[in-house]
Amino acid sequence: MAQNTVYPSSAERLQSLAEAQVGIDFQIRKIEGPACEQLRRLGFCESLYVRKLATGRNLICSVCGTRLALSRILADQVKVAAA
Repeated sequence: MAQNTVYPSSAERLQSLAEAQVGIDFQIRKIEGPACEQLRRLGFCESLYVRKLATGRNLICSVCGTRLALSRILADQVKVAAA
């Protein structure tokens, strides 16, 4: 399966979704780590837009009009940049 990979420019600061600020739209730039296939099955992929809605023990984000709860471990594997 071919996947689109979006490479960040050198000036763009990537952060994990777990570190990202609540209430802001982000674009997923990279998915890396042992659970990347699990994240892709949930609908996370490079160049997709995501909004972090809440944080806590698990974080809640909006992806393609759907709200998802992710553990911090999974959210650390999603690298985003401000949209």
